[in-house]
Parts: sequence; C-alpha cells; structure tokens
Amino acid sequence: MRIGELAALSGMSKDTLRFYEKIGLIQGDRLANGYRDFRPETVTWLHYVRTAQVLGFTLAEIARHGAELRDAPDSAEALSALLEDKIRMIDERMAALARLRSDLAARVGTGCPLRPADTAR
Repeated sequence: MRIGELAALSGMSKDTLRFYEKIGLIQGDRLANGYRDFRPETVTWLHYVRTAQVLGFTLAEIARHGAELRDAPDSAEALSALLEDKIRMIDERMAALARLRSDLAARVGTGCPLRPADTAR
C-alpha cells in the first residue's frame, strides 16, 4: 500500500510515516516509480507503536525492542519483561522525583533557598 493509504489506515500523517521510515521504525519498499510500498502488517505495527508511546515508551525504545519482540519465541513473555523493566524505571524516576520534592520543600521559606540544603536554615 502507498503512504497515503497507510496514513489513512493508521491515523498518522504522511510526515510522521516518513519520519518513522527515516529512523528505521517502519520500512517501505521502493517501487520503480519511486513510490513507497508498505506491507499490510505495517498498520498493525503502527498501532503497536502508538500504544507503546501512550504507555511511556520512547521511539528509540520501541525501535530497539521491536526486533526483540518479533524474534522472541514467546512474544507475550518478552513483552511482559519489557513492561516490568519500564515499571522499574518509572519507580526509580518516582523515587528521584520524591527526593527532589523533599529537597525543594525543605528550601521553601528559607533566607536563601539556593544554598546547599544542609546550610539553608
């Protein structure tokens, strides 16, 4: 299918699809006339990409793990492992944000909130 049809079926713009092709997220064959020709399963892959982005995965992570998922003997197990890794990363980020919030809160109302936390009071 051509890029216009892929855009309509995926709900993504042609520019987005061209960008995804440029970064290797999707691949279209070039016809003799220069048009891109995408396989029908590209639509399913693009729906996966959109869902993965909603779940907090970056395009780099999606591209990196896409091949792993396609080549895994048990893709459900491989996907579960990726989701567990993402949860761990979120938990680490949340802990770092909690520490940052605590540090900021400790500085509120001090004479000079930009001094090191232990000397701000």
